[in-house]
Amino acid sequence: MSKHQIKQLIEGQIHEDGLTETGITGVKLFRATAPIPCAPAVYEPSVIAIVSGAKEAVLDGKRYVYDDSRYLCCPMSMPVQAGTPAASPDNPLYGVYVSLDQRVMTELIIEMERAGGSIAMAKGSAIAPGFRFAQWDAAFSDALLRLLQLGKSPTDVAVLGEARLRELYYAILKGEAGMFASQAFGAGNAIARSIAYLSAHLNEPITIEEMAHRAGMSRAVFHRKFKQATTMSPIQFVKSMRLNNAAMKIAGGMTVNEAAMEVGYLSASQFSREFKRMYGQSPRQWSDAQNLPSGLS
Repeated sequence: MSKHQIKQLIEGQIHEDGLTETGITGVKLFRATAPIPCAPAVYEPSVIAIVSGAKEAVLDGKRYVYDDSRYLCCPMSMPVQAGTPAASPDNPLYGVYVSLDQRVMTELIIEMERAGGSIAMAKGSAIAPGFRFAQWDAAFSDALLRLLQLGKSPTDVAVLGEARLRELYYAILKGEAGMFASQAFGAGNAIARSIAYLSAHLNEPITIEEMAHRAGMSRAVFHRKFKQATTMSPIQFVKSMRLNNAAMKIAGGMTVNEAAMEVGYLSASQFSREFKRMYGQSPRQWSDAQNLPSGLS
């Protein structure tokens, strides 16, 4: 019942394709009524919950499709290709995007550990390094509904928004993706910290040795653990993050040269070569081909 009510709330608040702000920090609604092919994107730490239709995400060449039977939990920034190829007026996509706040998630994990609460291992959910899928359970559905119901009143958002968002985070940690999320947001996850640092410093030179040093590991150990967490080597990950971010900036109207510099490329020719190798077309061709609605990655 909660999921149906969530869909009704979204339908009543969103009137065009794309992302719509709810007034609650980090919480957005989205709709798509036309197919959007998978395109380069970066999933920031977040949960994406579909209430109608389906989305696709491609990570390191492997395709995942998810719908209203399970939500996606992505606790670390991940370079993906994402889209809604099956969306249509007769089969619209409706969903909710919830950003995961590092501080709040970490505080909750610590409080749960102090209180003796257990975080369950996922059973039977689809598993991909980088993100997890979790079944909608009653706690998640109820918490998400209670959060979205605040959107009708700025006063309710101001007074109750933080508490309701915290309740949703708690439901996520108690659900099938809880262990995965706790491993990413826990104080000891050096790989997650490395990814967060990298995401914030894409335009700066960075070496694998420096990332390994920051993580307190040898290069070999860091390489192995990084690939276990993301499916990609550190070098592949850095390149994918830079190129995906550049592609998004170009799609948003930035010039090719500006986008290349924004993500740390000093050589335009190197950027063009690596871009074409990854996406099958030059940055100029990519720029000319972009007629997609923004914000539906």
